[in-house]
Amino acid sequence: MLTIRNLCAAYGKVEVLHGISIEVPKGKVVTLIGSNGAGKTTTMRAVSGMLTPSAGEITLNGERIDGLESYAIAKRGLAHSPEGRRVFATMTVRDNLLLGAFPRLTGSRPRGDVAADLERAFELFPRLKERRTQLAGTLSGGEQQMLAMARAIMLNPEVVLLDEPSMGLAPILVEEVFRIIAQLKERGVTMLLVEQFAAAALGVADYGYVLENGRISLHGPAAQLRHDPAVKAAYLGG
Repeated sequence: MLTIRNLCAAYGKVEVLHGISIEVPKGKVVTLIGSNGAGKTTTMRAVSGMLTPSAGEITLNGERIDGLESYAIAKRGLAHSPEGRRVFATMTVRDNLLLGAFPRLTGSRPRGDVAADLERAFELFPRLKERRTQLAGTLSGGEQQMLAMARAIMLNPEVVLLDEPSMGLAPILVEEVFRIIAQLKERGVTMLLVEQFAAAALGVADYGYVLENGRISLHGPAAQLRHDPAVKAAYLGG
């Protein structure tokens, strides 16, 4: 589904990623964990076209997408829920969600039933349904995070990138976010998840990668990583 091979990325002359490789199979949740500054968000930005890789290959369904503009990558079915949410503050919740379906509405992707998908999004995120006519900028941080996730799903994507979905949220809202991720997993949504709460991420994921200083230091089934002594010591408080 999504394959990253020997990916390098830099900001100016400072190289952040040093040849990482990640595989995200169809219908699976793969998580990328690591400390702050390890290169997790840089990875997501490179995959979605927000940052042009300096080397390596990224393929989606066997088609290379590295080097393409973000809008072209979205048309091919990759949705990105970015760190910091980045909702359209002066638009309503409903219009933010419809904007997520824009490539479907313009014929760049298969249209399907956008109205039905909008209702399904409201079922999955009931708080958004209550606030469907409210301006996105007036939502709480947790509600904006839910909106960013729901907007990504409205693309009816092949793969969803979730970058730090729990950042800055109260514990009760973190639980809600991971409940939703688990529901998306049950629906067969393919996801690459970057998350600061490693225990929660490994709890919902099928497979995990540990990123240290721009390199993959360890990878394996999520359940296996949860019991790895080095991972427990570094990221799980063990």
